[in-house]
Amino acid sequence: MKAIVLNGFGGLDVLEYRDIPKPQAVAGTVLIKIKAFGINHAEMHMRRGEWAEAAPVSGIECVGIVEACPGGEFAVGTKVAAFMGGLGRTINGSYAEYTLASVNNVAAIESDLPWAELAAIPITYATAWTCLFRNLDLQKGQTIVIRGASSSFGLAAVNMAVNAGAKVIATTQKEAQFEKLQALGVMRCEVDRPGLSEHLAETGQIDAVLDLVGNSVVLDSLRIVRRGGKVCLAGWLGGLDPIADFNPLLQMASGVYLTFFGSFVFGSPQFPVSDVPLQSIAADIAAGRYQARPSRVFRFDEVREAHRLMEANEANGKMVVVHDDA
Repeated sequence: MKAIVLNGFGGLDVLEYRDIPKPQAVAGTVLIKIKAFGINHAEMHMRRGEWAEAAPVSGIECVGIVEACPGGEFAVGTKVAAFMGGLGRTINGSYAEYTLASVNNVAAIESDLPWAELAAIPITYATAWTCLFRNLDLQKGQTIVIRGASSSFGLAAVNMAVNAGAKVIATTQKEAQFEKLQALGVMRCEVDRPGLSEHLAETGQIDAVLDLVGNSVVLDSLRIVRRGGKVCLAGWLGGLDPIADFNPLLQMASGVYLTFFGSFVFGSPQFPVSDVPLQSIAADIAAGRYQARPSRVFRFDEVREAHRLMEANEANGKMVVVHDDA
């Protein structure tokens, strides 16, 4: 089968197109003929060698058709999404014609949406849903700040939070994205910056912050919320560097809650994929309640270009790759 294999770590040229053996399904796994897959920042970090683990074939998510499932958990021909469970990290992932995923990380997703639109859903919407409605327990009428809102993850979170009846303040470093975010129904947009808490009139009254920028601003995010408010750290758009000389007792705001979510836990007993309402999310997208079309669609032979745009911070939303036969 055709696959894109990491030939070491580094720039775009380490993404090599090769023919490799097609994986064989065994009990507890699902062999999926991939129709499309999303492009994610995690794969860029793996390519650069900045991640703790990286499989030869990258790619942490895909959508496609079940070709084999020895345990019978999914019927052959079922339309499915697969994400995490080691894909692209400890086992070969989705930058290929086929992938072999754990049954715990596969979900049926029957929909008439085109493959390109289905590919924009799995990890992005599953993570956004978990952060908003599990970790932050976001309720109708609450006010939330979403930092990094113009990213693909941020846009999914905005879609969901607005449709749940929350008041959303969206932040981005790109003022050019304000119009797009306003069209999604946010209360207002702000330019993200260090010390954002000092520039928000509502600081101290906000119910929640979804922080996708990361360690560089998380202490500031904790200053934004009210007493009893919650901050969920779930991204590293601002880089992977740790907080220098971190002393929680002296640096963290008192009386607020910090939680985080790493999508690598999907498929574990505490975070089963079956908990995520992917089917209803796809239905909401089909009905137009979420504006979730990918920002760019690439062919399989254009993955290097997708990585180039991601590295240049020019994705402007979710980018996906669609196989020619999709």
